[in-house]
Amino acid sequence: MDFKDQIRQAGERVAKLKDQILTEEATKNAFIMPFIQILGYDVFNPTEVVPEFISDIGTKKGEKIDYAIHRDGHPMILIECKHWAQKLEIHNNQIVRYFNVSKAKFAIITNGIRYKFYTDLVEPNRLDEKPFLEFDLPEMKDQQIEELKKFHKSYFDVANILSSASEMKYTNELKIMIANELKSPSEGFVRFFASQAYIGRLTDKVVFQFADFVRKSVHQVISDMITDRLKSALNQEKETAAQQADKEAAKSIEVETVDKGPETTAEEIEAYFIVKSILRQNIDSNRIGYRDALSYFTILLDDNNRKAICRIYFNTSKKYIGILDSSKKETKNEIVELDDIYKYSEQLIATVESYLALKS
Repeated sequence: MDFKDQIRQAGERVAKLKDQILTEEATKNAFIMPFIQILGYDVFNPTEVVPEFISDIGTKKGEKIDYAIHRDGHPMILIECKHWAQKLEIHNNQIVRYFNVSKAKFAIITNGIRYKFYTDLVEPNRLDEKPFLEFDLPEMKDQQIEELKKFHKSYFDVANILSSASEMKYTNELKIMIANELKSPSEGFVRFFASQAYIGRLTDKVVFQFADFVRKSVHQVISDMITDRLKSALNQEKETAAQQADKEAAKSIEVETVDKGPETTAEEIEAYFIVKSILRQNIDSNRIGYRDALSYFTILLDDNNRKAICRIYFNTSKKYIGILDSSKKETKNEIVELDDIYKYSEQLIATVESYLALKS
């Protein structure tokens, strides 16, 4: 199991068990220690992962940090833990004070679900107020997993992490700012666009009117961008399918003198695209293919006859879609027009999920 799969599995486990975890200590044992292990560190080796790490700072004696990951005999990563239901705060606690006087380069604040990674980008040897990496374990994006992988024992390199930490920190802050502006444009944001679109003096009344114009325009631009991207993706899929259909047609011509075989119609191809559009949110559309037969047109997963998703019957006076359940039982449903296929979206998705479940 690779690193990404381990992280995904840990996220699923956290989401499933969190309601049964009642204390901070249980959070450590059930969520945080397994997370440290996924990063490649031996939680049972006290020279590598030190629990209840004692940090004497000035007049403050015996303060403890939940975990300190050591490298070359020195603490390099400090970890402060909270119960999974607690909010994460970094101000006014011992991890900040110890970081500022130690050789540690990174600090993590976590409740086992949410993780915040800090370093000293703003001022050397002083922990930043804002994290450079932040995520919820059950909802991690691929890019976040790749950044987290840099903390794995096998890949850990301080210079490499710091080189991307600054970009991540400010990119995350800018994303939040942009999201806030798109949701509720500030006066400065509105004035920036209004000054270029409006001929005349920008009175308070004009700015107030433009606030709604800007908000609607931004949402329309985003909507248009999404629509264009979807159209582009669908066109590429149609081109690929057309090429596949051409290959299949060429093959059928080669054997036509021996066996005329089935004729794939434009209607069947269109039905195939509709099924792909339904399932593409649940599975890579490249895994969905088709095979034609004399009596029906089969749409299947991974080009595997044992993973038939549905059968299309367009060779009779009435049209049908036959959907197979997990036990391979087929249920035929009459359709009047191709768009009727969308009525069976839930059944189609359930069939695919049953195949995916068998694989796992």
